[in-house]
Amino acid sequence: MSLYRNSAWFLKGVTEFTRKAFLAASKRFVEKDLEVSLAGRSFMITGSNSGIGKATAMAIAKRGGTIHMVCRNKDKAEEARADIVKETGNKEVYVHILDLSETKKVWEFAESFKRKYKTLNVLINNAGSIMSQRDVNAEGLEKSFAVNVLGVYILTKSLIPLLEKSPDPRVITVSSGGMLVQKLRTGNLQSERGRYDGTMVYAQHKRQQVVMTEQLAKTHANIHFSVMHPGWVDTPAVANAMPDFHQSMKESLRTPEQGADTVVWLAVSEAATTNPSGRFYQDRKMVSTHLPLAWTHSSSLEEQKLMSLLEDLAKTFQPH
Repeated sequence: MSLYRNSAWFLKGVTEFTRKAFLAASKRFVEKDLEVSLAGRSFMITGSNSGIGKATAMAIAKRGGTIHMVCRNKDKAEEARADIVKETGNKEVYVHILDLSETKKVWEFAESFKRKYKTLNVLINNAGSIMSQRDVNAEGLEKSFAVNVLGVYILTKSLIPLLEKSPDPRVITVSSGGMLVQKLRTGNLQSERGRYDGTMVYAQHKRQQVVMTEQLAKTHANIHFSVMHPGWVDTPAVANAMPDFHQSMKESLRTPEQGADTVVWLAVSEAATTNPSGRFYQDRKMVSTHLPLAWTHSSSLEEQKLMSLLEDLAKTFQPH
């Protein structure tokens, strides 16, 4: 079954996830959708010092939005901030240093952000982690799970009250088409059993992000939730984590700006919020979260189980 899934996924990727596919899809884009002034609206973007995150920050800053860059590396973040300010002339760009793999610190950061800032219109969960081997954080959690799943859950849940107080609130999570080869599994969240394959672990986390988005959309109806696949993008993260794939597909990979296009569209356009909350997007349109005949559907019981496991884990590390 997984051979079928992987083959179907690669075929889909070659036809839909490449630079050429983006250029074909962009012919139907409505450019007016992005002709907006974002003055007075604030956007938090995790992992915004390079790749898709930086391209997203740049596009939003150009339209006058206030940017909160949440990054792990202070030097890289400050350098990226300087680039954004220089290119856009927008000085409303703020750097916050946070390592999403440090679970307690995610809580602390979100709580202090709520105390300091009165509004947040849009949260963009972009930061991600692919590990080549299993590693744990100070709290004993598998690191890529801490970043990709629990960190996203805690940051989002903690900021929901602030988002709900702000006009036209939205949450966008950058997932990956890799999740199409994975069925939701809640029995091995820490990747303790079996051989550790970092790429497949990452794909499972990306499936969990899709389920998380669908579930949060049901419980928080006044926030517009979405999750998206940016296509195959030429970013430092891809080059480091998947060097063979990067090398063989280099000529076909999208630019970070092309990868960021749907993130920006979901974050700023009016058109995006005319669609239902909780959906999965590729190239500005809603798409299925499953490959045909791939047996990746999960029961609502399993999906609710994921949410309660995340809630219990999150509470364990919540500062009192």
